[in-house]
Amino acid sequence: MKKTTLVVMAAGIGSRFGGGIKQLEPVGPSGEIIIDYSIHDAMEAGFNKVVFIIRKDLEKDFREVIGERMEKRIETAYAFQELDDLPGGFAKPKGRTKPWGTGQAILSCKELVREPFAVINADDYYGKEAFVKVHDYLVEDHPSSGRMEFCMAGFLLGNTLSENGGVTRGICSVDENRHLTRVNETKNIVKTKYGAAVQLPDNTFEPVDDHCPVSMNMWGLGPEIFPVLEAGFVDFLAGLSDPTKGEYLIPTIMDELILQEKANVTVLESSDRWFGVTYKEDKPAVIRSFRELIAAGVYKERLFD
Repeated sequence: MKKTTLVVMAAGIGSRFGGGIKQLEPVGPSGEIIIDYSIHDAMEAGFNKVVFIIRKDLEKDFREVIGERMEKRIETAYAFQELDDLPGGFAKPKGRTKPWGTGQAILSCKELVREPFAVINADDYYGKEAFVKVHDYLVEDHPSSGRMEFCMAGFLLGNTLSENGGVTRGICSVDENRHLTRVNETKNIVKTKYGAAVQLPDNTFEPVDDHCPVSMNMWGLGPEIFPVLEAGFVDFLAGLSDPTKGEYLIPTIMDELILQEKANVTVLESSDRWFGVTYKEDKPAVIRSFRELIAAGVYKERLFD
């Protein structure tokens, strides 16, 4: 069986969640957290290794809550995303508290991943369909195009909104070959009684098509992305006007690679409904959603029994 790795990004501070470690919040009836369901679905789809990207200060809690359990079921490794893990010539800016973004997160596991891999957020539930489609893409042979061949799980915007506040989504344009042509990282998308809309600074709303495909940071990549990320991170840091802000984000990186004709990104559509703990108020709905999936026979009451 071809080796494929699941990379789980879990280093985010989770400030909107109220200061807790939102990735470690139990949501299943037997104490399962969202990552449990993601790894379960990934293993079922054929992934045979997992790399957790965390912060050093989360390591003890993370290993106790999930790492030690997963090490018994699947090959497991840890990478660390830290503010001071920077290329030569750069130093951690005074006043910077946020991580450098998903691009740096993925870059942090370059020494651990030598095979095709999928990337997901720790606090998002993606559903089974996306894991199967991304895994199958990663193990397939693709015609030579002279470009890097990646994929992305695409979700319908209307299936990815929170009832409790604005979310950031990569709104995607797709051509007739199912290739991503643009991805526009859009902040503060909210659910209104009329559908999805971007809430503007003046508190007005700009409607967005509920059925447009969006990125939920579920990408299928290969190790050839690491040199690209390394070079791009240097350019990103050198171009920052305010080093206390700004993030090196995978959707933006992919957008640039597509415009430069260096990569094809195939969009694999998923009809599954996303849910996640973006805000503390989301947790009861997530618990209820897993209960519904268990009642429907999608998961067992005790996930790994």
